[in-house]
Amino acid sequence: MGEILKIEGLRSKAGEQEILKGIDLKINAGEIHVIMGPNGAGKSTLANVLMGHPAYEVTGGEAVFMGKDLFEMKVDERARAGLFLSFQYPQEVPGVTVENFLRTAKKEVAGIMPMLTQFNASVKEAMKTLDMDERYLTRYLNEGFSGGEKKKNEILQMAILEPKLAILDETDSGLDVDAIRVVYEKVQSLASENNAILVITHYNKILNYIKPDFVHVLMDGKIVKSGDLSLADAIQEDGYDAFKTRS
Repeated sequence: MGEILKIEGLRSKAGEQEILKGIDLKINAGEIHVIMGPNGAGKSTLANVLMGHPAYEVTGGEAVFMGKDLFEMKVDERARAGLFLSFQYPQEVPGVTVENFLRTAKKEVAGIMPMLTQFNASVKEAMKTLDMDERYLTRYLNEGFSGGEKKKNEILQMAILEPKLAILDETDSGLDVDAIRVVYEKVQSLASENNAILVITHYNKILNYIKPDFVHVLMDGKIVKSGDLSLADAIQEDGYDAFKTRS
């Protein structure tokens, strides 16, 4: 499949504050990328800008997704084209069951309503691997869910929608050790030669369960260092201060 996303010189602001100050990043099919950085570095801003959050204005640079200008696409067009964002703080949606949400979302992405029997079988199989009780299907989306349950539900959506690029924005936050293992082992199992995954985190522990091809350090709105898994070890050893002089 080749190149899925190419970002060059991306700059963005919220209000009058510039947050992204020239991001360059290329993601190919079959790759897992991890972006790490301190709080306030711009990690979540990058995810939101790529998905089209209206609070952020793109002031420079470009992003090409699946051969198309990402910033010329509306949010729903980005989703239909295969861009997926797992939220750091998933919202509750009263009145919409998990089952109805998943089936409707799958229809919008695939273009046809999935066959109920086959669809339910695939959903239940995915739920089993995430240690989710099937009774969640009849509950309203995220309503009354714990933090861990909400995050598992996000990865369930990823499994069902089969995006070309999944962006996971600090999906590990609020999870206990067992839930982190379950979630990221599932994420790793969803990686293939036909998709790519971008994980945003500041928590080294997830790298026990997911093996990235590339690790990037984002500080003060820029990617200041890229490397392999050994870069995460360097962060663990020396912290982010060691990269400040490069920003």
